[in-house]
Amino acid sequence: MNLTYLDCEKAMGSGKLSHSVAILLKALSLGYQFGFEIMEVTGLPSGTVYPALRRLERDGLVTSNWEAEDDAMKEQRPARRYYELTRLGKEAESTAVKRYPLLSRLLPEKLVKTI
Repeated sequence: MNLTYLDCEKAMGSGKLSHSVAILLKALSLGYQFGFEIMEVTGLPSGTVYPALRRLERDGLVTSNWEAEDDAMKEQRPARRYYELTRLGKEAESTAVKRYPLLSRLLPEKLVKTI
């Protein structure tokens, strides 16, 4: 199923595929999964990132899960909420890249840690 820009706008209740939302979708597609990590790579403030992630989840473009408290405690930090694009979110990200062509060059690929 290929979505058009208008389909993506309709899926996002706010009706806007804004530049900030496009950057968040791109960051998630590159493997950035939790709020602070997304803030770091995009340069967007928490007051933009967290409300947008909640709206994206509400609109079915992302899902989220809290990590286990034990995992967070081992690293002596608060538990993280991890976000992931849904199928609709992946299609919206593809549409966002078409709407904002430079988006694909804006964020670096996430480096995967090796153990």
